Amino acid sequence: MKKKILSVALALTCATIFAGCSKTSNNVNLQENETVNIEETTNDSTTYPMTIEHAFGETVLEKEPERIVTIAWGNQDVPLALGVVPVGMSKANYGVTDDSGLLPWTAEKLTELGVESPVLFDDTDSLDFEAISDAKPDVILAAYSGITQEDYDLLSQIAPVVAYQTNAWQTKWREQIQLDAKGMGKEEEGNALVASLDELIAEKASAYTQLEGKTAAFFYFNPADLGKFYIYLPTDPRAAYLTDLGLAFPESVYKIAESSDSFSVELSAENLDLLSDVDVMVVYGDQTLLEAMQADPLVGTVPAVKNGAVALVEDGTALAASCTPSALSIPSTIDTYLALLGEAANNVR
Repeated sequence: MKKKILSVALALTCATIFAGCSKTSNNVNLQENETVNIEETTNDSTTYPMTIEHAFGETVLEKEPERIVTIAWGNQDVPLALGVVPVGMSKANYGVTDDSGLLPWTAEKLTELGVESPVLFDDTDSLDFEAISDAKPDVILAAYSGITQEDYDLLSQIAPVVAYQTNAWQTKWREQIQLDAKGMGKEEEGNALVASLDELIAEKASAYTQLEGKTAAFFYFNPADLGKFYIYLPTDPRAAYLTDLGLAFPESVYKIAESSDSFSVELSAENLDLLSDVDVMVVYGDQTLLEAMQADPLVGTVPAVKNGAVALVEDGTALAASCTPSALSIPSTIDTYLALLGEAANNVR
């Protein structure tokens, strides 16, 4: 259990170690009155029983679920974006600045849907199987999560589970939407949502021409110990999101990823010379961290650090949480995030 807790903490906060047819017509609220339009679709192609393959085998849904439960990170935003309120969902454990247990984009959507008191599971340390069972779900959505085989087996005694397809914490935002939407019997609506978000991202990113041709990687540095650091690999959703926004992975990161099936690896600062091809570094932290990095005899030699081509995402904030993107966080924070990345790219020499 301790191992699982540490894995969750790294994946989400980086601070610990860092049957039938359905018809919908929805709009996803964006900042400043923007909307992503999801065209009305009739899901006549959905037939039951439905089988969904994943890392733990297969899940069979006998009929279209009505009571949706979501666990782990961001999965609740998929049904909400499609206009469906889960009967229970995991409390957000990172990036929340009040005691609501909700990230701002999730809270905003719940308000729009007329929900004042959602059912939240407090599963920071471990899954609350009793509370999940009490919600009487027809399906449990966990496309982006770190559930273990034991977790999956226990959850499956409650309801069918939609789990990740390959490895823990390595489901990118498009896959998350597609898998969770399929588990709801709303595959076509999920595909429409992905297409709308892709269009939004392309439109927003086109204004930041300085990102074109630049390489980038996502890091976690502990300000108390710059002798080691974590780098997030291409299979990690927050790293992959950088490529959606117009950046590219450097060859060094691909080479590091060849020897790992995890979403991140820990490296010694002595290996920082391997990352000389990183134009832009994205790091959880603030100006104090950057100054410490620039003053460090090893870290300070990295071109991106030396030039100040570092996008600092303040740890513990909603923006930091949105770096691991979801159906609702993307439209909510993309402008702010792109501005940070653009400013860092301007310092590339």
